[in-house]
Amino acid sequence: MVAGDKPTLGVGMIGYSFMGRAHSQGWRNARSFFDPPALPRLVAIGGRDAAAAQETADRFGWESVETDWRELIARPDVDIVDICTPGDTHAEIAVAALAAGKHVLCEKPLANTVEEAATMAAAATDAARDRGVRSMVGFTYRRVPAIAYARKLVQDGRIGEVRHVRAQYLQDWLVDPEAPLTWRLQKERAGSGALGDIGAHIIDLTQFVTGESVAGVSALTETFVKERPLPGDTARGLSADVSEGRGQVTVDDAAIFVGRLSGGALATFEATRFATGRKNAIRLEVNGSRGSLAFDFEDMNVLWLHDAAVPAVDGGFTRVLVTEPEHPYVAPWWPQGHLLGYEHGFTHQAADFLTAIAEGADPTPSFADGLQVQTVLAAVERSAESGAAWTPVDRSSVEALVSAPTH
Repeated sequence: MVAGDKPTLGVGMIGYSFMGRAHSQGWRNARSFFDPPALPRLVAIGGRDAAAAQETADRFGWESVETDWRELIARPDVDIVDICTPGDTHAEIAVAALAAGKHVLCEKPLANTVEEAATMAAAATDAARDRGVRSMVGFTYRRVPAIAYARKLVQDGRIGEVRHVRAQYLQDWLVDPEAPLTWRLQKERAGSGALGDIGAHIIDLTQFVTGESVAGVSALTETFVKERPLPGDTARGLSADVSEGRGQVTVDDAAIFVGRLSGGALATFEATRFATGRKNAIRLEVNGSRGSLAFDFEDMNVLWLHDAAVPAVDGGFTRVLVTEPEHPYVAPWWPQGHLLGYEHGFTHQAADFLTAIAEGADPTPSFADGLQVQTVLAAVERSAESGAAWTPVDRSSVEALVSAPTH
């Protein structure tokens, strides 16, 4: 379909809860504030609970509801499939959508295992090469303007050679031992706990900002609350009502690991949903030979920059308010000093994906990037299981994808 002089791409989204609503906001605002060469049409939202899916559809302007994801994928008016479901469903849905010729946006982590992620990445590579079908994994924090600007500063050599990275993702929504056993606490649904849910983000951000990959790790994980009340019938997003009975928590509550990056830098990572008082603290500090960068998502419009060339008498970190039109993603929004929030990254994500599809370009982060993060998650789990033994990241699945013969 063409709207004016621009093609319109029908979006079918599977999942309607926390991430579904965030993605809905992104699709809806992409055409309002940005000027992508293709425009989104919110065709259908999918979910097993028809009433709950209809509520989200009504709130965000989706045209229809499907209760079977296969029927959503089969619709001729759906060009993009947006996957916002638990990790155990990602591989099946994504591979089917790519086979049907649909572009795919999939939430992180890409899958629950390296094997599933490799299957998805191979399908995405084949689809792009053979039919021009595009795919992207939703590491949305890359699109926070301050993070994107930090990457540019590193690329431009402003902090010199990267030597240390400290990365943390701290939340506290599971501190209460009576919080219910939602799907995020079940390994068969989520793959892992804090490690995959939020640790995947800081792995990706570290690699994105530095331009280096994690080469090896030594890790510890812990489950502090071993069992929790079973959820009731209204489990949704990060919360749920409680029913009678208790069930086992089968994922980690916290993961801490050290690593070495491919360029030789040392890194420390901490991911926990038990940091009492911390709500969504994503902290990244990168120390280089000529300076440092520091970021905290709870003050997400600010990047702290230290220039080591400044004499110590005048030195220190400079607070950079990343709201200038010259900063990444900022120009289409508000005047300088008018702050952006959590939801804006999803608009940037939607606009970038629409642009890549319309221009026939490969979007980033790709499914191959998602697979690479999955290999780091797997190395962390192996290290923790072996008493924090040093564990190299197995890149064979990524290398096999890169070296696969073309048709």
